[in-house]
Amino acid sequence: MMEIQLFTEKLVQFGLTRQEATVYIQLLSDGRKTGYEIAKATGISRSNAYGALAALVEKGAAYVVEESSKKYIPVALEEFCDNCIKKRQSDKQWMLDNLQVKKPDEEGYITIEGATHIADKIRTLIGQTEERVYISGSMEHILAYEKEIRDTLELRKKVVLITDQSFSEPGAKIYVSESKQNQIGVIVDSRYVLTGEYGDGSLNTCLYSGQKNFVSLFKTALANEIKLINYMKPKKGESSKNEKRNVRNESTVRGNYKRVSNTFPPLR
Repeated sequence: MMEIQLFTEKLVQFGLTRQEATVYIQLLSDGRKTGYEIAKATGISRSNAYGALAALVEKGAAYVVEESSKKYIPVALEEFCDNCIKKRQSDKQWMLDNLQVKKPDEEGYITIEGATHIADKIRTLIGQTEERVYISGSMEHILAYEKEIRDTLELRKKVVLITDQSFSEPGAKIYVSESKQNQIGVIVDSRYVLTGEYGDGSLNTCLYSGQKNFVSLFKTALANEIKLINYMKPKKGESSKNEKRNVRNESTVRGNYKRVSNTFPPLR
């Protein structure tokens, strides 16, 4: 039942109503059917079943087969979805070409709520990277954008990851920090920042802005975090005993942080 509900929700995203999606799923499952047979199989009234079938034909999800009685067959799911995507891409291009109002610069502070909306915005930001992107978050969060990160690296753009577990991503610069939990932060080309809580058990609320002061503040915080990570790295030749002592003396390191911060390069 849950899979059918999810399937229905996905089809709604492709422009079908829930009733049309129910009928389309039935056609995909059973093949060629009359309106009467669809109504009987789905429990939808005959008039509504015929209305849904007519809409499916109009929307490119079904064909009419003229026999002794009119029957309907489904358009293959992949073909239907591909056609919908092509149509939306075409409509998108038309709107972009005919938009009369110049897009304003994104100013102020924008609150983005909901895990899906936050994830979409992060993917968009990474995809729009022109020179460099810094991403700070748990390894689980980082890996969720593995494809976008690799696409960016393939374009020879700089990718820096600050995360809480060591892993390999050829071409990316990786810094291992303390636990990130549900904190996420992204800065692209020193122009746009998204930061906040994201993930299971969190508020799923992030702040997004292109405000220079906010971007500068976030850059400084990120640069300082990288400096601290570098400072806490064991030096060559140090024993594991000293390495453990450095971890225990973290509070001392933080106290001396300002004294050594200028020895590391700024974030670029």
